[in-house]
Amino acid sequence: MTSQEVDQKAIFIGTNKQNYVSDYNHEISVVAFGASNTVALWNPLDKSQKGVYHTLKKHTGEVTGVKFLPNTPFLVSVAEDNQVNVWKQKSDKTFYEHFQTLEGHENSVTCIAEINEHVFVTGGADHNIIIWLFDGGEFRLGHKFQVKSNFYPLALAVQNLDDEGNYVLAVGGTTSSIYIYTFQIDKTSIGKFSTSEELMGHEDWVKCLQFVVQSENKDFILASGSQDRYVRLWRLKLNEFIDDSDEDPNKLILLSNKQYKFQYGDNKRAAFSFEALIMGHDDWISGIQWHPSYKYQKRSSASLSSGSTQAEQKLQLLTATADTALMIWEMDEESGIWVCVSRLGEMSIKGASTATGASGGFWSCLWFVDPSSQDEYVLASGKTGAIRAYKSTSAGDGADSRYFEEVLGVTGAVGPITDVKWSLEGDYFMATSLDQTTRLYAPWKRTKDGESTTTWHEIARPQIHGYDMICLDNITSTKFVSGGDEKILRVFELTKSIDESLKELSNVNINTENSILPDFASLPVLGLSNKADAQIQEEEKNDDERDDDEKEGEQSDEDKFKEREEGPAGASPHSVPPLESFLQRNSLATETEKLYGHGYEISCCTTSPSGQLIATACRSNNAKHAVIRVFNVSKDYQQSSQVLAGHNLTISSLEFSPDGKYLLAVSRDRQFSLWRVVNEANAEFELLELNAKAHSRIIWDCSWLTVQDYFVTVSRDKQLKLWKVDDANNKVELINSLKVDEPIISVSAYKGEWEQDKNVVAIGLESGSIKIISVSLQDEGKLEEVYSIGSDLTPSDRISKLSFSNKLIDGVFYLAVGSNDTSVRLYALLKTICQ
Repeated sequence: MTSQEVDQKAIFIGTNKQNYVSDYNHEISVVAFGASNTVALWNPLDKSQKGVYHTLKKHTGEVTGVKFLPNTPFLVSVAEDNQVNVWKQKSDKTFYEHFQTLEGHENSVTCIAEINEHVFVTGGADHNIIIWLFDGGEFRLGHKFQVKSNFYPLALAVQNLDDEGNYVLAVGGTTSSIYIYTFQIDKTSIGKFSTSEELMGHEDWVKCLQFVVQSENKDFILASGSQDRYVRLWRLKLNEFIDDSDEDPNKLILLSNKQYKFQYGDNKRAAFSFEALIMGHDDWISGIQWHPSYKYQKRSSASLSSGSTQAEQKLQLLTATADTALMIWEMDEESGIWVCVSRLGEMSIKGASTATGASGGFWSCLWFVDPSSQDEYVLASGKTGAIRAYKSTSAGDGADSRYFEEVLGVTGAVGPITDVKWSLEGDYFMATSLDQTTRLYAPWKRTKDGESTTTWHEIARPQIHGYDMICLDNITSTKFVSGGDEKILRVFELTKSIDESLKELSNVNINTENSILPDFASLPVLGLSNKADAQIQEEEKNDDERDDDEKEGEQSDEDKFKEREEGPAGASPHSVPPLESFLQRNSLATETEKLYGHGYEISCCTTSPSGQLIATACRSNNAKHAVIRVFNVSKDYQQSSQVLAGHNLTISSLEFSPDGKYLLAVSRDRQFSLWRVVNEANAEFELLELNAKAHSRIIWDCSWLTVQDYFVTVSRDKQLKLWKVDDANNKVELINSLKVDEPIISVSAYKGEWEQDKNVVAIGLESGSIKIISVSLQDEGKLEEVYSIGSDLTPSDRISKLSFSNKLIDGVFYLAVGSNDTSVRLYALLKTICQ
């Protein structure tokens, strides 16, 4: 099989909650961001709007920061695994390969800053700050130091002061001060490193720092953001531009006009002075970005005399905060006060802040310009894992008339994926995650200028829960059941809004019976059950004790309906894939039932092909709770009086046979049990076999083949085993087995119809590898590995779940993959894999 026979159609992965988690390369228009233990790459200006197109694997801990080194082919990433990894562009420039791993930190690396192609700086939880230098061939440690023994660096900013190799380094962290250092670079070594000043003024930890050069007056400005909710601006003057009037002993010096003077280089002078205080945010400052026309200029003294681009653009500052706000600030020319000229993001929930334990809001931000259209883009990542994108649009003549509107960004889970299931028709799939969400992914099909394009996107978020999600399965085309890290299961019905989105975007009709679906669903405050909007409105209407003060400022029901109909910024929510603001509020499914009975957290669930039975199991360390409970959908989800017992430990996976005759269960006790469905209407079962020697280690997963009465099991013992049900003799026979080089975590067999005489099985391994196995029943059940998806396309952690679509889409197999690296990936495999 050639590399052209597998195509990675989509990668859905969320950003980490770190302040330096993302960066933008304006030369190739690529955003890199930390996603679990990988570095994800995304082109926000790509007209196909595919989303994340590649992930870089090397780190073993969560990535805490990434930086592109300007004017070089290098990308640097830092993580909780103590490592600093350097990546280098491949020949096509949009892909990177590992170049070098830098050792020096002894604990998690917390922050990173770059200045040019020769220098970048990292700070870590080991208290150390390291200056790294490029000697022409590789990067190496230039200088290592600590601010003080009880100080953890959280923010860094570096600026070169002249063409003689003089640099200034600002360090912020777990005190309210900003520490200033100066150093020289003499070819490939650090010289004259010295502690210079301590800037005081903030009242809490400093979380972000960034320098900017002002060409018109040859000054530098340092912006600092803190947990005290304020941004301070500090002006840095050099040599003859320093004001020495404060040296008069009779002049009163206050904190606001104090100059922090120091020397650098060969007896050169510099001084920081407090410039401005920016206030207006209600929570921690998490990100700062100067306008890109300043950021991307050549950072040297030569650039101080050429400010043609800057002359056309006012000095502006973007701030992102934990109150879910993005603000653009600029100085009012008349008063000299910095004022907010644009506010993006959302209004934060009343009473929700980091002080009350909320982890919402934005964690990082980026600001860049599209070189072809000169449109400005603002990106922000938050707790949901999505990167929200805002694009500037001109409302008239002049820069002052620009405003921003939200456009399509990227979305993905921020917790390990636990289950993946295709729809009954095989047109779209859903995934559950330990980030307490259930997400629905579907294709966006459109035709422009006679050319058809299909990309995959998150179309809905049917469940946003208070518990980690574990499993799900389809009941009908509009209903599904899911189990979280709680003792109950919940049944959901998709809404009319989701139905319309799938029709308009994917040409998929889920409501084939034309039943009445609820319009929208909402999650009540302090509740876990999604309810139809009409139900919530009726409850609120009857709540006479509701405080009138709480009603002030809320949207009316008419306004809410209008917002949902029109979508964000007045655009139809069905013309493009839903944006993050819509997904969080208006794409929930309605909860219709709760299923009780288990004594511990749910471990797995499955439904019969007819949708009449739901079989579930829970975590257990004894035989009493290691049972299967069955619920009868046709009898109002009544639990069957028959409890299917036999296992001793947690049942890890359940699956009905395609014809609905059998129910298969595999367990951590190394056994599988096979149950015959005696009477589906009354949920009656009989035990066909309990195989005590199925595998020598935990059995993780199982899957039925297309051919009747054949199934496969996979285990930690590294084996895939093929079994046949001998119904006449009431037993199960082992047909064949295949051993690979590491534990197998998940398995999925293609169950659709196709012309080959071989069955196709995909297995997911502990390392993240994915192998395709052909099963030839005509050749005594021969198991043969026919393809292994390349390591550059696979996840970086164990595969938690695999799922084949039950039909060929565009003539190819579609395989959805969930991983512990928080990613959901979609692969298209050509049919030739079994030829």
